[in-house]
Amino acid sequence: MTTFSDFNLSSALEKALSQMGFEEPSPIQAQAIPVALTGKDIIGQAQTGTGKTTAFGVPLIERARLEETAIQGLVLAPTRELAVQVAEELNRIGHVKGIRTLPIYGGQDINRQIRSLKNKPHIIAATPGRLIDHIERKTIRLQNIHTVILDEADEMLNMGFIEDIEKILSGIPNERQTLLFSATMPKRIKALAEKFMDNPEHVQVKAKEMTVKNIDQHYLEVQEKQKFDVLCSLLDIQSPELAIVFGRTKKRVDELVEGLIKRGYAAEGIHGDIPQAKRDQVIRRFKESTIDIMVATDVAARGLDISGVSHVYNFDIPQDPESYVHRIGRTGRAGNKGLAVTFVTPREIDHLRVIEDITKKKIDKKPIPSFRDVLAGNQQASINKIMNVVDSGDFGEYKRTAENLLEDTDSVTLLAAALKLLTKEPDATPVTLTAVEPLRSKKPKFDRDRNRRHDRPRGNDRPKNNNDRWSRNEKGKRRSRPRP
Repeated sequence: MTTFSDFNLSSALEKALSQMGFEEPSPIQAQAIPVALTGKDIIGQAQTGTGKTTAFGVPLIERARLEETAIQGLVLAPTRELAVQVAEELNRIGHVKGIRTLPIYGGQDINRQIRSLKNKPHIIAATPGRLIDHIERKTIRLQNIHTVILDEADEMLNMGFIEDIEKILSGIPNERQTLLFSATMPKRIKALAEKFMDNPEHVQVKAKEMTVKNIDQHYLEVQEKQKFDVLCSLLDIQSPELAIVFGRTKKRVDELVEGLIKRGYAAEGIHGDIPQAKRDQVIRRFKESTIDIMVATDVAARGLDISGVSHVYNFDIPQDPESYVHRIGRTGRAGNKGLAVTFVTPREIDHLRVIEDITKKKIDKKPIPSFRDVLAGNQQASINKIMNVVDSGDFGEYKRTAENLLEDTDSVTLLAAALKLLTKEPDATPVTLTAVEPLRSKKPKFDRDRNRRHDRPRGNDRPKNNNDRWSRNEKGKRRSRPRP
């Protein structure tokens, strides 16, 4: 069995990894770290959740010199959330050695970032547009960078960042190491690698090795107008500890959050039109379990690394198999079991079959739960609460009151009344969602070499704010907006 000590790392890195609880490297780490430590360029094909941040972070920080005050390493990421999470992970890996990483992204005051840059970080994790802003202001210089990582390169392609990336790479010395990580390998990404990389070595983790091992996958065939009630029924029956619900559009996310709150669930949403500070707040509250349901679009949730997600609900079926893999990868982490449930309208069954073919996994069909199923699930939840109190023994001051009640009423009647009081009955508060058109295709095609997303928003679903320059919105429509 390979361990991190087999990589002959410095004592500072071994100590940091030990403190983080790392023992056995993941498949992508076991393949990439030894190669990257030699200084070779790497193309790594792996999805979010495989441990690729550590796969590139360990060699990046091992090569970084503490006494060097210039920026030595650069990680380019497609979204603000991913840039922040990469920076957090690299700071954990580098803290014993003293190597510091600073996130650079749009939505944050650029003057604040300029002040932070004066503290001389060794590495930056940045979104492309905001990095170009700093380069043009000469607040970030590239001439001392020896390692560049392109994280989720296919997503940066989809969001329209390739020209920015080419501009950035052209300004970095040729004597660098370049590591490119991507879930898929479209032609444009291959062309980018050929242009800017030197005889890269390929490492790959197949989807079937890392997406389905600990995840039970189900689907329900439901009409569009049934979806919300079915979702609420499943939430009541399954009582997820933390759940992510995926919607296809930003408007869909907003309406789902509003409906769930009406029905009494602790839910909040994230998508590209929500201000960065609010998105950070939602993610923090979700991590702290202050809310237990987060509703998200694909792009907003891309790269989120949140432990403890027990359930993923695909309220709208993903538009391609790769998106499905990324979505369900939010659960089943760190050896824990997870459940992924996908809602499929009758006209979308063919899309589900394509997902099954690509992931080589049969997705089990489940029946739509009935009112009786929901009530039974809620009763069981109440029973579990009672038994937890029994096991804790923390009820002594209530025993006298219970004994007095039993003098007038039999125990079965009292317990039934208590269960009725504790049990949440199915909530029928009316909720109406704007219908989302089913994914169209008589013969489903999911172009892996696509340069834009197929499910463009229509009409009022088009985003109205400006967050990123030259990026595509979450449905692929190209638009001009300020740099991230």
